[in-house]
Amino acid sequence: MASADLRKELECSICLDIYTDPVTLKCGHNFCRDCIGRVLDTQEGSGGYSCPDCREEFQERPALRRNITLRNIVETLLSSQPDQEESGVFCTYCIHTSVPAVKSCLLCEASLCDNHVRVHSKSPEHVLCDLTTSLGNRKCSIHKKNLEYYCTEDSSCICVSCRLDGEHRGHQVETLDEASDMKKKKLRNVLQELMTEREETEKRVQSLQEHWRKVQGKADDETEKATVLFRDLRRLLGDLEKKALSAISWQAERVYLSMSDMIQQLEIKKEELSRKMEDIEELCNMTDPLTVLQESDTGDLCDTEDGDKDREIYDKLLRDRCDLDVAWISYKLHTGLSDIMQQTWGVSGVMDLLLDVNTASNKVHISDDMKTASLSSSHENRPETPERFSCPQVISSQSFSSGRHYWELDFGGLLYWIVGMCYPSIDRRGDRSEIGYNKKSWCLERLLGNDYSVMHDSNLIQLPGNMSSDRVRIDLDYEAGRISFYELCEPIRHLYTFTTTFTEPLHAAVRVGKGCIMITGGRTNVRNLPGNW
Repeated sequence: MASADLRKELECSICLDIYTDPVTLKCGHNFCRDCIGRVLDTQEGSGGYSCPDCREEFQERPALRRNITLRNIVETLLSSQPDQEESGVFCTYCIHTSVPAVKSCLLCEASLCDNHVRVHSKSPEHVLCDLTTSLGNRKCSIHKKNLEYYCTEDSSCICVSCRLDGEHRGHQVETLDEASDMKKKKLRNVLQELMTEREETEKRVQSLQEHWRKVQGKADDETEKATVLFRDLRRLLGDLEKKALSAISWQAERVYLSMSDMIQQLEIKKEELSRKMEDIEELCNMTDPLTVLQESDTGDLCDTEDGDKDREIYDKLLRDRCDLDVAWISYKLHTGLSDIMQQTWGVSGVMDLLLDVNTASNKVHISDDMKTASLSSSHENRPETPERFSCPQVISSQSFSSGRHYWELDFGGLLYWIVGMCYPSIDRRGDRSEIGYNKKSWCLERLLGNDYSVMHDSNLIQLPGNMSSDRVRIDLDYEAGRISFYELCEPIRHLYTFTTTFTEPLHAAVRVGKGCIMITGGRTNVRNLPGNW
């Protein structure tokens, strides 16, 4: 009865069988390792874990601690009380009924039940052992005697005759119990190492699973952020599109209103001219000279001064107002895109570096999109204002008073060029207005003969060697007070870095030579065009 109660205590509450590799939770309840592992797997993703017995909850997957004491109790019980009915071995002497056997006699080669064990001979030659179905394996195949010794040299079990007279005579031997204990000791050491390795492996598995859960959580967060980002981008781009189209429509309407007034005036003028033409033709067709000469309104018919005034108004209208301000529209588009980038990604740089036509010399032609500057073949006839350069230079419309920025230039074999940065307070007239020739600008310059130099405040520093690439990069780190020039070759080569403390915002500056400079975003390209320096 006590044995049955003990077996009940050693049953796993999940599989309802004797514990296999028992482990313990923090709450103290025990389970088979595989059983509780499957339960915890089903609780994955539910927000927590709980004990199947007491329902105690755990925020993280609980660690499984091996219960060595409970495992030893289970092994002792199973070895002392084998499951007789499942063994299928019955008592040899109970011929009228099938009674489960509990022991085997090696001499008799018989299986015995409890009753026959009590009455069985107790003489030394009758050796009782644990129940087995392979009694023949426990005797020497040569001498038909019980195996009692273990030969350590040949690693085999032998009988007394093998030891004294057989092939194992003189060998180092041990009793079966001694050899078994030694082997068990080695196996226990191996078992302990395997248990340690398994626990470490289990920890690695749990660590990787936890890492995967974190990665999956980050992926979910990034997916949500990307969804929100593209939703905001679609909204912001839609708003920018409406503003741009509205600005274009407004400019077109403004031009139309200006032209419609002039068209109406010219239509009236055209009718007046038609009446004058009819009157003149009528006079010219008269045959009476007295009537022609006495006509009193001929002075008004011959007056053409109004036509000259109308022509001046017409020319002024076309020159000043009768066209779309494409440059302004392009500027609004690019600044709008820069604002979107700032709002969505927090980009501190500009999306497009645009040239300021108001600073461009009349020797420099600026394209409508304000990205291309080239040496003009004729005077541009722009108004002479204080901010306009007299030498063939132009600066960017954007200024930089913080952050890091860069752009690249591809000169495409251009022989002469100067690029750099300057303060907005740089002189716009005279020799000291050229970038590099004053305290308010820094530049990289290519001269004749493939010579390169940098300059600030007219202090020229010749750079060693020649450049193998036609591409240059300019980096600005405003807070660090650095302007750096790089040759974009493989690998990229640092040319020179100016270091100072900036006191004003900085503008990109170029001096146009025998070519043109086209700016797109943070990248500036130069291609050859006819012209002189």
